[in-house]
Amino acid sequence: MADEYNPKEIESKWQEEWEKSGIYHAEDDSKKEKYYALIEFPYPSGDGLHVGHPRPYIGLDIIARKRRMEGKNVLYPIGWDAFGLPTENYALKTGKDPRVVTKENTDTFRKQIQSLGISFDWARETNTTDPKYYKWTQWIFLKFLENGLAYKAKMPINWCPKDKIGLANEEVVDGKCERCGTEVVEKEKEQWMLAITKYADRLDKDLDEVDYPERVKIEQRNWIGRSEGVLIKFDDIEIFTTRPDTIRGATFLVVSGKEDKFTGKFVTNPATKEKIPVWEAEYVYSDYGTGAIMGVPADDERDRVFAEKYNLPIVIDYKKADFEEFGKKVVKYKLRDWVFSRQRYWGEPIPVIHCEKPARPDGRSGGCGVVPVPEKDLPVELPVVEKYEPGPDGESPLANISEWVRVKCPSCGGDAKRETDVMPNWAGSSWYFYRYCDDKNDKEFASKEKLKYWMGVDWYNGGMEHTVLHLLYSRFWNKFLYDLKLVPTSEPYKKRTSHGIILAEGGEKMSKSKGNVINPDKIVDQFGADTLRLYEMFMGPFEQAIAWSDEALAGPRRFLERVWRLKEKIADSNVEIPAILHQTVRKVSDDIEKLGFNTAISSMMILANNLEKQEKISQEEYKTLLKLLAPFAPHITEEIWAELGHKDSIHLESWPTYDEGKLVDDEIVMTVQVNGKLRATLKIEKGQSEEEIKSLALGLPEVKKWLDKEPKKVIVVPNKVISIVT
Repeated sequence: MADEYNPKEIESKWQEEWEKSGIYHAEDDSKKEKYYALIEFPYPSGDGLHVGHPRPYIGLDIIARKRRMEGKNVLYPIGWDAFGLPTENYALKTGKDPRVVTKENTDTFRKQIQSLGISFDWARETNTTDPKYYKWTQWIFLKFLENGLAYKAKMPINWCPKDKIGLANEEVVDGKCERCGTEVVEKEKEQWMLAITKYADRLDKDLDEVDYPERVKIEQRNWIGRSEGVLIKFDDIEIFTTRPDTIRGATFLVVSGKEDKFTGKFVTNPATKEKIPVWEAEYVYSDYGTGAIMGVPADDERDRVFAEKYNLPIVIDYKKADFEEFGKKVVKYKLRDWVFSRQRYWGEPIPVIHCEKPARPDGRSGGCGVVPVPEKDLPVELPVVEKYEPGPDGESPLANISEWVRVKCPSCGGDAKRETDVMPNWAGSSWYFYRYCDDKNDKEFASKEKLKYWMGVDWYNGGMEHTVLHLLYSRFWNKFLYDLKLVPTSEPYKKRTSHGIILAEGGEKMSKSKGNVINPDKIVDQFGADTLRLYEMFMGPFEQAIAWSDEALAGPRRFLERVWRLKEKIADSNVEIPAILHQTVRKVSDDIEKLGFNTAISSMMILANNLEKQEKISQEEYKTLLKLLAPFAPHITEEIWAELGHKDSIHLESWPTYDEGKLVDDEIVMTVQVNGKLRATLKIEKGQSEEEIKSLALGLPEVKKWLDKEPKKVIVVPNKVISIVT
C-alpha cells in the first residue's frame, strides 16, 4: 500500500480506467430499472470552466453514482448547447468561423470536466450545432408547421440601430443592446412564431403532476398568467375583467396606449346605463385580455391613482352586480406566442422555402407560397460565410449568399428563395433530453422503444435562471410531440431542482472584468479533483448562493488524508460495529436525497473522527465509510478499494444499508445568535468538530441574511450555543 495520499497519480489513472471499461455507459437493453439523471447541458464559452460550473455536475453525479450502487441502470449524459450570440459575437470581432470556435471551446470544456471524475456517459455526447443533431430540430419545426403551430406574423421587435439586428427580450439589458450598449428601439418585422398559447392551459394545469419546487411552479404559472374572468361590452368596446361584480363602480374605460390621454369618446356602462369616458393609458397592456379594462377607482389602486390624477368620479358606495346580466365567462392568459426567428447567422436555418408564386388566398392552385423543405433534404446546413454582420435592413447574413438562397420550389419547380432567418438558441435545448436516449439514430430523432424505456427524466437539475423560459419551452415541445404520439410522457421531467451559484471570495459575482474568476484546473492541480468535489458540496446548502474561499479547501483535503490513513488501523478480526456507523448510513442516505450534501459530508467526518479514536477498526466499518464517500470522492475511494484487494470497482458495489435497531439519537439542538440575538437553531451530531459546527451555522439562510460582511468572531459553547459577532 502507498504511504502517502497523492491525488495527481491516482485521479488520472482511474479516469482512464473508467473510460476504457465503459463503467458509466448506460445500457439500452438492460433488465435493470432505469434511472435518467440530467443536467442542463453547458454553453461552451471561450473562457472555459470556472469553479461555479461544476457545482450542479457534481451534485447530480452524487445522485447518479448512488443510483448505480442501488442497482439502477443509470443514464447520466452530457452535451453542448452551442448555437447562440456569444460565439457569433466572437466571430464578428475576430472573423473566426463559429464552427472552429465551438470545436476549440468544447474541447477545453470536455478536458476540464473529465478531470473532475464526473460519471457522464461520454459515448452519448451531443452538440446542437452538429448537422446530424439539428436535422431533427428542423424536422420538429416542420411538424409544428404541418400542424398549424408555426406561422409568420408582422410584429414589433427589439431593434438595435447600430448593429442593425433584431434582439430577443433576453438580449436587451436595461433597454440597451447586449452586444454594443446602444439604446434599443421598436421596429415592425415579419417573424416566425410558435403557437405556445394553444398549450397554455395544459402547461399550467400539468404542473400539478410534477415534483418541482413550489417557487418554480409559481414562476411558471405567473409567466403563463391564467386568469378566469368575464368579457363585457361597453357599446362597441369589449373589456376583460376578473371582477365583474364591481361593474357598478366603473366610472371610465381605459384602452392600451403609449401615453395618458382622453379619446373624446363616451360609452354606456351596461349596469348603470350612464355614459362614461374612454381614456388611453400606459398601464393597460395591449397583449393582455382585450387591451381594454373598466376603471373602478373605488376597488383598484391603479384605477384610483388614475382617477385622482384626471379628476374622474370615484363611486364608493355601490352595490355589487351579478355579471350574468352583462357578459360571458372566459379564461385569458398573459402568455404570448413564441417569437421563433432571429436575423442572425449562428443558429439552425429555418427549413422552409418561399416560392416566388404567392399562394392564392382562396386556396385554389396557381401558387405555392411557403413550402416546407422535404424531409429527404434535411438537414438544411448552415453555409460557410465570410462576413457575419446582418444586412442594412436587419436581414440575416445568410441573405447575402445568393447561391444558397436561390433554389427551385420543391412543389412546382419554379424560382424560389430559402428562408434566411434562423432559430433562437432555445430551439436545440427544447428537445435534447430525447436525443440522449438514442443519439446515433439517423432515421428518427429517437426510437419510440428507447424513449419508452428512458423517458421521462427522473431528476433534472439546472440553474435558477432557467426555471421559466427553458422549462416552459421544453415542456411545450414535449406536449406537442406527445400529442403526435412520438414521445411517451406528457411531461418531460418528473423532478426538477436548482442549485445556487458560487460567488467569488468576498461575495461578488465572478466575472472576467473583475479578475475574480477561479479556474478549477488550478484547484485540481494543487489539491486534487476529489478535494474540489468535496469542498463544493461542503461549502454550504446546495440550493443557495455561496462565496468561494481558498482557505476552506484545506478542511476537505485533510479529511481525505485522514480517510487514507485509516486503512492502517484495519484489524484482521471483526470488531463490534458501532451504532454511529448505522446512524451515518441513514444520515448520508437521507441527506443525498434532500440535496443536503454538506450535512452528509459532515456526518462522514464525524464517523472518521470516531474511527480514528479506535485502536483498531474492522474491514466492515472502513468499507462502509468508503462506499458512503464513493459518490463524493470517487478517485480516492476507488484506489483504496483496489488496495484492499477488490477486483471490481467500488462504484459497482451495493449501497450500504443500516439496522433500525442499532440507531441511537445522537442529535443535539444548538441555538445560533448573531450579535447577541437569537436567529436560528442548528441540529448537530455528537462528536462534530468545532470547525464543522461553525461552517454549518454560517451556512444557515436565517443567519446569512444578517451577515453583510465576514464575522469578526464565531464562538462555540459546546452542545449549547453558537455566537456570531460581526
